Amino acid sequence: MLDQVSMNLVPLELLKSGERAEILEVDGGSEDVHRLAELGIQSGAAVEMVQPGTPCILTVNDRRFTLRLDPAVMVLVRTA
Repeated sequence: MLDQVSMNLVPLELLKSGERAEILEVDGGSEDVHRLAELGIQSGAAVEMVQPGTPCILTVNDRRFTLRLDPAVMVLVRTA
């Protein structure tokens, strides 16, 4: 049986426009994970999907930017 936390975990790219979440895990190659951390995409960061798609537009810790995720990188978030 899934607990409440597990039910709210989704990949970042599945967030809808205006949806907010907390980043719980960033998984991928070490260089990719390091680069995303430099942008603020790391465990504990607050994220809002401004415009989904490829690339998407995100707000992370009050900074807005576009992002095109590599298919080998997984960013899991917890929705409210």
